[in-house]
Amino acid sequence: MVLTLYKYDLSPPVRSVLMVIEHLELPVEYVDVNFMKGEHLTNEFKKINPQHTVPTLKDDDFILGDSHAISVYLINKYAKDDSLYPSDPKLRAIVDQRLHFDSGILFPAIKNGFAQVVFKGGKKMTDDAIEKITSAYEFTDQFATKTWLAGEQFTIADICCVTTISSLNEIYPIDAQKYPHLYAWLKRCSELDLYKKKNYPGNKELGDVFRSKLG
Repeated sequence: MVLTLYKYDLSPPVRSVLMVIEHLELPVEYVDVNFMKGEHLTNEFKKINPQHTVPTLKDDDFILGDSHAISVYLINKYAKDDSLYPSDPKLRAIVDQRLHFDSGILFPAIKNGFAQVVFKGGKKMTDDAIEKITSAYEFTDQFATKTWLAGEQFTIADICCVTTISSLNEIYPIDAQKYPHLYAWLKRCSELDLYKKKNYPGNKELGDVFRSKLG
């Protein structure tokens, strides 16, 4: 087994895969691909992943993009049990729904808000960007009424969504009064060693970059 992960730690999807790898205690070689410097657009990297996105995983001669696909693959192949990705059809369906929610609602909100300021030169986020973030918070608050995002069991739904939510919190802080369940869930996640080691550093850097560009 030779695992290689192409990554950029500012990226929430990258951090979610880093958390999965840490949880599974897998030996991995890391290759940094700096998006801010355009390293994802090199011909060398495009040959590995034509979409030129991170994270990208190489497992010997098998190459896979997309953080959710990578996380599920690693769990299916290397996990000792199904705790992160339950085999029960109903529990798995809830986890899958949360993963699609991350792809369809949460990540577009952070990508749009961050890009407006950091890549497009805006001095602040637009009202539309803020509306998308608050809508994401409202939905997640409703999902977070139990201990974890998919129920009482910690799963990859928590791992994948918390990297995105914590990044959103860096650019538009969560109001604990408006979103008490979301706020409490994020606090629980932030107390995990997994979070502190593999999400916090890159997330803080993302926030610092964003704030440095504000007017």
